[in-house]
Amino acid sequence: MENFADVQYILTSFLMLFAGALVMWMAAGFAMLEAGLTRTKNNVVILIKNIVLYSIACIVYYVIGYNLMYGGDGAFMGDIAFALSGITYDDHSLMADFFFQVVFVATASSVISGVVAERMKLWPFLVFVVILSGFIYPIQGHWSWGGSNLGGFMEGFSDFAGSTIVHSVGGWAALAGVLLLGARKGKYTKDGKVRPIMGSNLPLATLGTFILWLGWFGFNGGSVLAMGTQEDVDSIASVFAATNMAAATGAVTAAVITQLKYGKVDLTMVLNGALGGLVAVTAGPDLGMFVAFIDGLVAAVLVVLAVSFFDKLRIDDPVGALSVHLVNGIWGTLAVGIFNADVSLLAQIKGIVAVGLFTFTASFAVWYVLKLIMGLRVSEQEEYDGEDQHETGLEAYPEFAKNLK
Repeated sequence: MENFADVQYILTSFLMLFAGALVMWMAAGFAMLEAGLTRTKNNVVILIKNIVLYSIACIVYYVIGYNLMYGGDGAFMGDIAFALSGITYDDHSLMADFFFQVVFVATASSVISGVVAERMKLWPFLVFVVILSGFIYPIQGHWSWGGSNLGGFMEGFSDFAGSTIVHSVGGWAALAGVLLLGARKGKYTKDGKVRPIMGSNLPLATLGTFILWLGWFGFNGGSVLAMGTQEDVDSIASVFAATNMAAATGAVTAAVITQLKYGKVDLTMVLNGALGGLVAVTAGPDLGMFVAFIDGLVAAVLVVLAVSFFDKLRIDDPVGALSVHLVNGIWGTLAVGIFNADVSLLAQIKGIVAVGLFTFTASFAVWYVLKLIMGLRVSEQEEYDGEDQHETGLEAYPEFAKNLK
């Protein structure tokens, strides 16, 4: 029996490490997607943001965030302690657990990067990532995955891999920031029309989407959190298949909708349809293939509608991350209450509201302080020239500029 326990410990720890590595690779997916859907004059800053935000999340979550999320049993937040102190597990490695959790923190920050792209200063954004990784994300995570249930308010809330806890958190934080930041110059005309600002590299955006799709198998599959029995492995396989189904359905649905609506298939909507399906299924990838199909179908419809909705509100989101992560994070979490008889829809709504209200309010306060102290937005001239020139002195594609002379 002792050997059997050892094998379970080894296999579960390996699952977390391997799945965590897949999720870490999603950082590359976000970087490629965002670079492809924005203009080349801002690509270097986008790439810097994505590699540095991941690095900041790894450091800050280790120093304080993990303990706030999983240490102690306080109703609001866990222990304020240093570097995983006082936390142990009998059935898997502590460091494997930390590594698997920290890549989720970075994912939430990556959502924000795309929404505020092309006009936010680099350093205020990175300071916000410190606060999100160390405090905002782990405090709300303590209410669900950390086990406190917010003193009973979130009792019964279910979010298998983080539609709300990860993706909507990134969306709420991004929404708070973009409301203070404003739209890119020229995005909206004085008469209220939307001026499309096209991305620079759709092949790159497509590659980023495929990388994210691959990483999502670790995101959801690793969240089974056990690989010691045949039943565990069957569960992992089922989650993989459901995750894939939601993405595939989202992509096909978006292609059909845009063909019917615009007379042409919109690749950017297809990419975001797939990603919307992935976000939606994340709350309940253990509910089977049919639910995953419905998740993806509805997600694609919501993405197409939400992109237009945010534009009508003059909320400028260059990559559609609010439509993908915030809107479909909410939908996926609600879907669990609809399709899982063991989960109350009311409990899901209460969890969405609690996490959303806290994250948006806390984020807005932090963004507002940063705006007062550092300023959030680059100057009009810097925005016109491109952030890369002023923030980094580098060009993503210097040969292109030379060939134009």
